[in-house]
Amino acid sequence: MSRFRDRTEDFKDSVRKSAVSIGYNESKVASTMASFIIHKPKERSPFTKAAFKTLDSIKELEQFMLKHRKDYVDLHRTTEQEKDSIEQEITAFIKACKEQIDILKNSIRNEEANSKGWLGLPADNFNADTIAHKHGVVLILSEKLHSVTAQFDQLRATRFQDIINRAMPRRKPKRIIKEANPINTTLANSESTEPGEIQAQPRRVQQQQLLDDETQALQVELSNLLDGARQTETKMVEMSALNHLMATHVLQQAQQIEFLYDQAVEATKNVELGNKELSQAIQRNSSSRTFLLLFFFVLTFSVLFLDWYS
Repeated sequence: MSRFRDRTEDFKDSVRKSAVSIGYNESKVASTMASFIIHKPKERSPFTKAAFKTLDSIKELEQFMLKHRKDYVDLHRTTEQEKDSIEQEITAFIKACKEQIDILKNSIRNEEANSKGWLGLPADNFNADTIAHKHGVVLILSEKLHSVTAQFDQLRATRFQDIINRAMPRRKPKRIIKEANPINTTLANSESTEPGEIQAQPRRVQQQQLLDDETQALQVELSNLLDGARQTETKMVEMSALNHLMATHVLQQAQQIEFLYDQAVEATKNVELGNKELSQAIQRNSSSRTFLLLFFFVLTFSVLFLDWYS
């Protein structure tokens, strides 16, 4: 068995001698020899820089949500206007992160489109592993953003549930007011009244009874109107919460529809390219057939001419 020998030191000596012969001073020779030990960090590609930037944005969004979680959920910590401003900032954060992820997806599609050669086949410089790695990076970023968005949806649902609970109609127990019987009151006070006022007393009692009935009917009507207003307010708050959740789902569906549309457009382009290639193949076939017919005709005529000449 042959024995292997480490020639690293010999290589370093050769490099040192070559550097000295070229005219390098001691500092340049030391930096050159140090480069064999400490390598310079490789410069990141634009895709990697954009991916790390998107990841930092998602982390900042998550930290912002954790910082303002209590301010957004607690009923008495902040006002509704401050909670709305927090929600707007988080929504803008999420939208910016989605736009960055879309830019990464578009860069991958452009790279795939530029790497296709004749007949839509991959070119020589096409690296399928790199494309798959980039798709995986975009998928991880999308899942990370989706988890943060789900946490925000839970916070928003908690907030609107608290609003609904506060807006629920609180029915107060009806107070039973025991009114004094006007007849007993009349009889009790009849002893102290004069004979001329006894005849006017029943008329006052009837008027008072009518006023009491009208007041009670008005109170019942106002109570019904108040209950209806509270029920309407509760339904409006529920509709607002449902609209927010629906907007989130509609945005996700819009992204999926856009992705399907891009795939359909790419498939249409591939079909058109295939039709062009088929038409060119048909033309080549017809031209080759004509050439063969002409070749056999000329060959036959040449044989007949040579036979006649001989």
